[in-house]
Amino acid sequence: MAFDYGLRQIGVAVGNNLLRTTQALTTLKARDGVPNWEVLGALVLEWQPDLIVVGEPLNMDGSASELSNRACKFARRIHGRLGVPVTMTDERLSSFEAKLTHRTQGHRGNYHDQPVDAYAAELILQTWLNESEPEDSATQ
Repeated sequence: MAFDYGLRQIGVAVGNNLLRTTQALTTLKARDGVPNWEVLGALVLEWQPDLIVVGEPLNMDGSASELSNRACKFARRIHGRLGVPVTMTDERLSSFEAKLTHRTQGHRGNYHDQPVDAYAAELILQTWLNESEPEDSATQ
């Protein structure tokens, strides 16, 4: 399972490490980066991931940003609240790529009404899968 952390919306995607597949799932509302933890917890309980991947929005030079610090805090809270292992992965340009891809598919650019955060989370998960070795068991 992967999250594209944002201050107003958090994209969610799921995948399978054995099959190397990913799927955009949903977008959660957030208030100043804080999700409804009950809704997030219910998703994790439903999908029962072995690992959660959170995108780390680093600056283009690789340095930490205020948002990346908040994403790391979000990842620590997921682990603390739900007990699921969490890892961070570089997500530079994932939201940009998600928007670009959706524009080529006819998206009109109204990202408030039609968010692409779940697709960005899927790109984050694809990045993590591409950089990791396949395991003997499936990971969501």
